[in-house]
Amino acid sequence: MSTSTVKYLGNLRTEAQHTQSGQKFSTDAPIDNNGKGELFSPTDLAATSLASCAITIMGIKANNLAIELGNIHADIYKIMASNPRRIAEVKIDFKIPGTYSDEEKKSIEIAGRNCPVAKSLHPDLKQSMRFIWLDK
Repeated sequence: MSTSTVKYLGNLRTEAQHTQSGQKFSTDAPIDNNGKGELFSPTDLAATSLASCAITIMGIKANNLAIELGNIHADIYKIMASNPRRIAEVKIDFKIPGTYSDEEKKSIEIAGRNCPVAKSLHPDLKQSMRFIWLDK
C-alpha cells in the first residue's frame, strides 16, 4: 500500500491524500514562483515537516524520560536560494514551557536535532534549531 497519493488540480495546485487515514491537504505554488501563495507550498511543507518531526521525536524522548513535554510552539523560517532554486536554510525556534533539568533539556534537544526528517535532508540544507526554554 502506498503512503500517500498526490493529484494535480490545475493552476499550480495539488491535493495530497494520506492512504491510511484518508486525510487530505492541498498545496499552491508560492508567489515568488508563479503561484498565488494561498496554501502551503511544497517547500513550506518540507520546512514544516522538519519542525513537526523534531517535536514528535522530542515527545517520544520525554515519554521515555517519564516527563511531560508540554505545549511546544515552533516558529519556522524557510530561506530559499536560487541557481538552483532550493531550500537553503530552515530556521526553527522551539518555545518550550515548563521546568526541566539541564540533563532533560539536553536529551530533548539532541532527540529533536536527530529526528528522521533532519537526517534525511541534504547536508547542504542548513538546519538552525534554537530551543527556548520558558521555565516557570
